[in-house]
Amino acid sequence: MASLKEIDTRIKSTKKMKQITKAMNMVSSSKLRRAEKNTKQFRPYMEKMQDAITAVAGANKNTHHPMLKQREVKKSGYLVITSDKGLAGAYNANVLKRLLKDIEQKHNSKDEYTILVLGQVGVDFLKNKGYDIKESLVDVPDQPSFKEIQAIAKKAIDLYSDEEVDEVKIYFSHFVSVLEHKPSMKTVLPLSPEDSSLGHGQMSSYEFEPDKESILSVILPQYVESLIYGTILDAKASEHATRMTAMKNASDNATELIDDLSLEYNRARQAAITQQITEIVGGSAALE
Repeated sequence: MASLKEIDTRIKSTKKMKQITKAMNMVSSSKLRRAEKNTKQFRPYMEKMQDAITAVAGANKNTHHPMLKQREVKKSGYLVITSDKGLAGAYNANVLKRLLKDIEQKHNSKDEYTILVLGQVGVDFLKNKGYDIKESLVDVPDQPSFKEIQAIAKKAIDLYSDEEVDEVKIYFSHFVSVLEHKPSMKTVLPLSPEDSSLGHGQMSSYEFEPDKESILSVILPQYVESLIYGTILDAKASEHATRMTAMKNASDNATELIDDLSLEYNRARQAAITQQITEIVGGSAALE
């Protein structure tokens, strides 16, 4: 059995750890509320962008813009969204596990895909596994602005526009609720009818200058950047929710451990007192 001093030291250290995890739980809860707010505020902008694209491209079914056309997939581009910090439960592991599973199933060579990574955890993991990373972005703020992620979004679009890749897919953790997060995959290029809402706009009566093809060449890259940004906001909400849950579970486990250690401490202390009394009584009886 451990000594009283050892048990007392463990109780004190566990209490300090509980204070840390409880504080981190509260911080993550605050960040989650802000992340949810950012996601909701961004949604109306995306809907208006869809309406505009529908108005421009919907009436012109013969548009030849490359972002709206399917082509034979010879090389894939993967944008992986992870966190910069740990202590987020299985948030990163689930996303990276799905990415590696798809790569193993679909590709026989590293020449058949390109990886772009957002988040230090993903960069370190993939490098340790021997994967080549085309582009990375780390130290992403908890509440990222559009400008802060625009560089990696533009890089993904340029890879597709220059025909270095024939599709761009995003791997991320989709925020469903505080307790539910799904590792998900979304194809952002070429744009699907669902993303571009072709044929469902309410702006078809508008006239456009100079012409629809010229407008599409400007608005579609901006729209894809917005799709990527919206996905990152979704992933950030999932990250904060996962970390909040993980820290709450850690605090609950610390409470249980403290209770168990306190019980063990009391038993050890009681045994020590009983032994001391026994020795005193025995010594007294010997003197008689």
